[in-house]
Amino acid sequence: MQERDRRQPGQGREQAAGANGSVAHQLIAAHLVEGTLEPGGDIGLRVDQTLTQDATGTLVMQELEAIGLDRVRTEVSVQYVDHNILQTDERNAEDHAFLRSAARRFGLWYSKPGNGVSHPVHMQRFGIPGKTLAGSDSHTCAAGSLGMFAVGTGGLEVALAMAGRPLRLTMPQIWGVRLTGRLPDWVSAKDVVLEMLRRHGVKGAVNRVLEYHGPGLASLSAMDRHVIANMGAELGATTSVFPADDTVRAFLRSEGREDAHREITPAADVRYDLTEEIDLSSLEPLIARPTSPGNVVPVREVAGEPCDQAVIGSSANPGLRDYAVAAAMAKGRQTPPGVSFDINPTSRETLTDLTRAGDMTALIQAGARVHQAGCLGCIGMGQAPAAGRNSLRTFPRNFPGRSGTEDDAVWLCSPETAAASALTGAVTDPRAWARQAGLSPPDVPTLRREPVNRTMLQEPLPAEEALRVELDRGPGISALPELGPLPDELEVPVLLRTGDDVSTDEISPAGARALPYRSNIPKLAGFTFTRIDPTYPERAAGHRDSHPADEARGGHAVVGGDNYGQGSSREHAALTARYLGLRLVIAKSYARIHWQNLANFGVLALEFEDPADHDRIEQGDVLRLSGLHAALAPGAEPRLVARNTTRGEEYRLRHRLPAGRRASVLAGGIIPALAAEEAGDGSTGAQPGADQAADPDA
Repeated sequence: MQERDRRQPGQGREQAAGANGSVAHQLIAAHLVEGTLEPGGDIGLRVDQTLTQDATGTLVMQELEAIGLDRVRTEVSVQYVDHNILQTDERNAEDHAFLRSAARRFGLWYSKPGNGVSHPVHMQRFGIPGKTLAGSDSHTCAAGSLGMFAVGTGGLEVALAMAGRPLRLTMPQIWGVRLTGRLPDWVSAKDVVLEMLRRHGVKGAVNRVLEYHGPGLASLSAMDRHVIANMGAELGATTSVFPADDTVRAFLRSEGREDAHREITPAADVRYDLTEEIDLSSLEPLIARPTSPGNVVPVREVAGEPCDQAVIGSSANPGLRDYAVAAAMAKGRQTPPGVSFDINPTSRETLTDLTRAGDMTALIQAGARVHQAGCLGCIGMGQAPAAGRNSLRTFPRNFPGRSGTEDDAVWLCSPETAAASALTGAVTDPRAWARQAGLSPPDVPTLRREPVNRTMLQEPLPAEEALRVELDRGPGISALPELGPLPDELEVPVLLRTGDDVSTDEISPAGARALPYRSNIPKLAGFTFTRIDPTYPERAAGHRDSHPADEARGGHAVVGGDNYGQGSSREHAALTARYLGLRLVIAKSYARIHWQNLANFGVLALEFEDPADHDRIEQGDVLRLSGLHAALAPGAEPRLVARNTTRGEEYRLRHRLPAGRRASVLAGGIIPALAAEEAGDGSTGAQPGADQAADPDA
């Protein structure tokens, strides 16, 4: 392994003229190992830190085992257990034991179940301004609140980063969002990012970095910035970035880590690729209606809608103030009989602070139900709402069924709006509630008040001791499926056609029924696409099993709409479908991470040159594509033709696979490509993962 590059932000080689002086440019330049700073080009970044969580981490650890890694080669890698912590049987406990043994074996920190959600805990304990962070969770971008370049990506991408390989992306445009003014009373950071979603929707920041700057930052705490950076994922952003200023220094000081701070701010003559301005003083309470984070309206426009559940927590509102303001509102009051008011602390430290300050007592006396520190309801692991009943949540996503209820009605809002609505039993503008209650805005803390507790974090073992650790693999943990190479010709039926904005929650559901099988691919495959078509797994497996030796005809295709695969980074959404025989997806456009994951597991992801062709294909049609090996050869034109043998039609298609991605798809995925490379077989072409484009939807 070559010596790690020790350049500091701003000291990277200038690979392109016109570096714009933004924080994002400084961070990228300091970690650039391949490519240039020109937007749209392919870049490779050195990764300093990685983050994995239990819903995705079991696959990552199996991938580390498959690629033969001895020990992680990053500065810091942390395995969190924060998603599957509801132990209703032995399966989640088996996963926890496996993850702990893998962390010990490969040299990771291990955050025990109940310690908290990965993103705020990582910010509290490990985040360092100027560092890069790759995480197998799409909300890894929350660490941009500290002046980090933090990217959520598929688990296999993270495994490669842990092995010392660069993280490859498309160089994004830097979108400067200038904040001015100060938030009015009863308006908070959640309303800032909801305003961005109201303006731009769920695809507005695709292939862009959102960089927040301007005088309005002075009134936003580090955790306020976390709220905004976290939900950049909902805008489709590569990541979000804030400067590392005195506010970040104060946060790190409160966590006993002031020595980790270094100042990183935009240059005086900074030039952004795009610009935006938000006058914070003009904002009002906002809410995202079901069933999209982009379906944002003012709370006053929907006031009076019934509220059956209100939940405060998740990585999208993890700060001490988010709970303390709800406690101040609830103190001495009581929720109506028909409302479930749920408190989901995001870290054990925050839970301790709230308890010692008496805030938790105020919430409990008001009727709140308190849950352990973790993701839980955000990922559908408990507190599923009644079907068709409105649930107001401070969460980042409200995709259909994500809550664990098929016919759910989840709204996304601030803690102020959630608390006011819980206390009234109806969607309520907190400003109107405060006037009626005669309550002034509470003076709540934003920083920790109690000593730091590190007992829930286990340090990596020394290298020699780690090599002696055996993985604790319970009976519910399957091996990774073997993936065959891509045939030169495919003749496959279309088993499913979807509309626009299909999320990975709809492809591979979350929730208490499915999540415990995250380390058992054959079992989890039975849930694939069931939110769209409950018959898909059976039909796919039947077609696969009826052609056991026919690689060209034993697979199947899925036809998707625009922004196919938005949302979570879970690579299970690609792998379980691949296990069931998926070889080809044709869509109008793709969300960044899911497109990467499809290629990582050998699924050919193509786009319509004419999006109207999407509507010409029906479920059951058979598509034939020939000459795939030539079309995916290095330097070949990225265009193909699919013939619909059922209808006698042809469709012009294209792919956006750079050389390394092409090699991986031809080999059947990155792991088979690496195995061939290790064996000295040059048939797969370029180095797996090289020149990987981050987003085909630019």
